[in-house]
Order: sequence, then C-alpha cells, then structure tokens
Amino acid sequence: MTKASTFSDRLLWIDCTGAVIAGVLVLLLSRWLGALEGLPHEVLIFTGTANLLYGSYSFSLAVRKKCPMHLLKMLVVANLMWPLVCIGILFQYHQVITPFACIHLAGEALYVGGLAIVEWRSREALTT
Repeated sequence: MTKASTFSDRLLWIDCTGAVIAGVLVLLLSRWLGALEGLPHEVLIFTGTANLLYGSYSFSLAVRKKCPMHLLKMLVVANLMWPLVCIGILFQYHQVITPFACIHLAGEALYVGGLAIVEWRSREALTT
C-alpha cells in the first residue's frame, strides 16, 4: 500500500472524526463558548448540530470501501459551503464577536475548505 492510498483510505475518517469532535465540543461547551466568543447560544447550537449531521454523513462514506462519485460530490459541496456559512456568521455578528470567535470561525472555514480541496483531488482514489 502506497502513502497516497493510505492517506486516501484515512481521509474520510479524518473528515468525519473532525466534524464529530467539533460538533460534540461546541454543543457541550456552547454556554462557555458563547461567553468567550460573543456569539448567541442559538448560533453555537446550529453550528454544533450541523457538524454532527455532517460528521454522520461523512462517516457513512468512510465505512464504505469505495463511495459513489455523486455521494463524494455532495460531501465536497457541503465542505465548500461551510466556509461561506462561517464567513456569514462573522459578518452577521461582526459588531459583537470577540477575536477568539474570529479565529475559531476562520480556522474552521480554512480547515473544512481545505478538506473539500483534498477530497476533490483524491476523488479517484476515494471512488474507484
């Protein structure tokens, strides 16, 4: 097994694990994060829940030996949309959020957007 195939084999697991961890942490720490970040509790519940739902979907792909291209495309599109959601939250709440919220949302946007790029570049290994 080559390094590339080993990485591709783990890519969807990295994706779903990151989403589930982020979702659980945001939901468990939502009150504390709200105070730290200046974001409304409802926004954090939304983002935490979205991460868990997304993590469930990416998990459903990770457990497959190979996933159909149309399902991978849906995953990549979801990953490309999430940075837009993060940026939208930044703009919507720019007057009340703290620098920590900016770092958190920008970091999440970069991480998830990066996953979209890597998953798209690895699509042949993931789907054949």
